[in-house]
Amino acid sequence: MSEQLKIKLSIANRVYPLTIAPSQEEGLRKAAKKIEAMIGQFEQNYSVRDKQDVLAMCALQFASQLEQKSIDRENVSEEVENKLLALDELLEQHLNS
Repeated sequence: MSEQLKIKLSIANRVYPLTIAPSQEEGLRKAAKKIEAMIGQFEQNYSVRDKQDVLAMCALQFASQLEQKSIDRENVSEEVENKLLALDELLEQHLNS
């Protein structure tokens, strides 16, 4: 088992101590920075002061981005599959003629 790392992340003026695998540190720190930046944007653009509301808006934003990426990947996969089927059909026609 690999060694664990103890870090502290600050989100919405609260400190969260975490014990993580060293390979997770960079991703968690970047995520915390993105959340802090998004909190700042929501507070500035929408005059929202309640941290719980701001955090809920951040969660919704991140979840919708994740869902949109999943939808986009599905569409790309379907498009690639259709192109491969068309190419396969062309090859079959060429080989049979």
